[in-house]
Amino acid sequence: MLNLKNVAIGATLAIASIGAFAQASAPATPKVDAREAKQQARIDAGVASGQLTAKETNRLDKQQARIAGAEAKAKSDGVVTKHERRHLARMQDRASANIHKQKHDAQTAPVAPKS
Repeated sequence: MLNLKNVAIGATLAIASIGAFAQASAPATPKVDAREAKQQARIDAGVASGQLTAKETNRLDKQQARIAGAEAKAKSDGVVTKHERRHLARMQDRASANIHKQKHDAQTAPVAPKS
């Protein structure tokens, strides 16, 4: 019983340390991450208010996924260069403009009748 407990503790520590090593080796991009979170919140607010249709939301979410993929690619070699940061910022600028454009167009999501 004691041996099984030691194995479980050892496995837990090993898994936790793998995450710490992976996190330590990846370069930080706090501005990109903060903007991603802010833009996702804007999309969620547009869905909640009915300003975004399902199709618009899907398109904006795909754009956010492309930005996350570009960020992961930039981080893959262990260094995020000035050029890569500029590219990510431009992608996010376009996404921000698209979010604004879609939230303020004439299309709205259908409102479900209250029961």
